[in-house]
Amino acid sequence: MKALIEYIARSLVEHPEQVEVRTRRAGRRVVVELRVAKPDMGRVVGRHGRVANAMRALLRVAAERENKLASLDIIEP
Repeated sequence: MKALIEYIARSLVEHPEQVEVRTRRAGRRVVVELRVAKPDMGRVVGRHGRVANAMRALLRVAAERENKLASLDIIEP
């Protein structure tokens, strides 16, 4: 799941070297935290949050395949 979000984020941003993905686990729950450079925040969030919501949907599908629950937090630098 971490690799999926990292791949998508690096594909979207202008500064892929500044993409940082961390995961926290609590039982079945996985929280994926994504940090990108400040100028790339708009690219990752998208208009009205559409890109972020699409990434969250893909993450939920990947998590469900592993019988887990997942959420994506996009954190400002």
